[in-house]
Amino acid sequence: MLPSKVAVLIVGAGPAGATTSLFLEKKGIDHLIIDKAVFPRDKICGDALSGKVVDIISKLNIDLLSEIETDADSFMPCYGISFIAPNGKALEIPFRTRVGNRLTAAGFISKRLVFDNFLVEKIKPGRLLQACELVSFEKNDAGYSCQLRYNGELHQVQATLLVGAEGERSQVAKKLAGFKKDKNHYCAAVRGYYTGITGCKEGNYIELHFLKEVLPGYLWIFPLPNGQFNVGVGIASNKISQSKINLNKALDEAIAKVPALAERFKDAKPLSPMVGWGLPLGSKKWPLSGDHFLLTGDSGSLIDPFTGEGIGNAMKMGMFAAEHIEESLQAQKFDAAWNLQYDQTVYNDLWDELKIGRTLQWLTNFPWLFNFVVNKALKNKTLRETISCMFDDISMRDQMRSPMFYVRLLIN
Repeated sequence: MLPSKVAVLIVGAGPAGATTSLFLEKKGIDHLIIDKAVFPRDKICGDALSGKVVDIISKLNIDLLSEIETDADSFMPCYGISFIAPNGKALEIPFRTRVGNRLTAAGFISKRLVFDNFLVEKIKPGRLLQACELVSFEKNDAGYSCQLRYNGELHQVQATLLVGAEGERSQVAKKLAGFKKDKNHYCAAVRGYYTGITGCKEGNYIELHFLKEVLPGYLWIFPLPNGQFNVGVGIASNKISQSKINLNKALDEAIAKVPALAERFKDAKPLSPMVGWGLPLGSKKWPLSGDHFLLTGDSGSLIDPFTGEGIGNAMKMGMFAAEHIEESLQAQKFDAAWNLQYDQTVYNDLWDELKIGRTLQWLTNFPWLFNFVVNKALKNKTLRETISCMFDDISMRDQMRSPMFYVRLLIN
């Protein structure tokens, strides 16, 4: 039976919604989470789980990280990243992440079919309703009157606080936060699975190929367990419109015509058709809350404009949302002015990094500059180590936004 009234209703059980639920459970806060799908279900994505994901998982429960580390059939440990410049030269950056007193992989690669289900299975039994759809919601003095479709029947549930975690097509974001697709702050991508790709670096490095044909954007190759690979391409939506790019064709041509890729894919076989999706980028600030509601994950449009990372930011938002909900329930405050604290917490933590990502995305419009930086780094150990450190230190990474950084490269 559905309750007629809940303090917190979370719509969507992807990484953002599931993380919000798991942290609320850890705090002993009663809530309901719904998802229109039945898990395990696929989600179109690059499947890379960054160091942020590792950090949030460890904060939830260090035993969950141990589960991931020991499940080699589901999670591939990743020990570095390769940036391949338009001239074909690769800048390889190794990294590892320390969690407490233990050294672990900096990240993992796992199909969203597996990872999202991994999180969902940790939600308290009875807390999550699958195949349950939010049909409509209306504001009232006590919050929102929500109409849900479950087991073929409509149910009315009154929610004091509504959490939109449905992803880039979020009803909550569109209706309550005024979200509209903006091609200047959006990316389109296609993804498919392969086997038989050769020439991969030891350590399961993820590869970002910044080919001239797909800038601003990149082609990626991410290794997965059991000899599989996630392969795709993502390009800024405004570039796709201006140049009338067909993403499937762009990917096929790169694999066939770029010599280094053609050699590596000569015995590769596709395991699935290419499928596409949209990524709302965190290069523009949208409202993340309002009167009696919060947004988390892709509903809040906080995907890194340069790397395309969304899962780590989504899970961070889920953690912040749970902390804010706890304070709201204690104070019995849910109005828009109060909830602005949530926006401030999220943007204080993520906005500097997103601004850097926006600048680096813009710099990819200049292939010669990308080639120049990579060439310099390949010749200069200190510069390579500096760029490597930039992945752990946002203040150092901010140097790449300054023209003086490139002037210094020219001089020395």
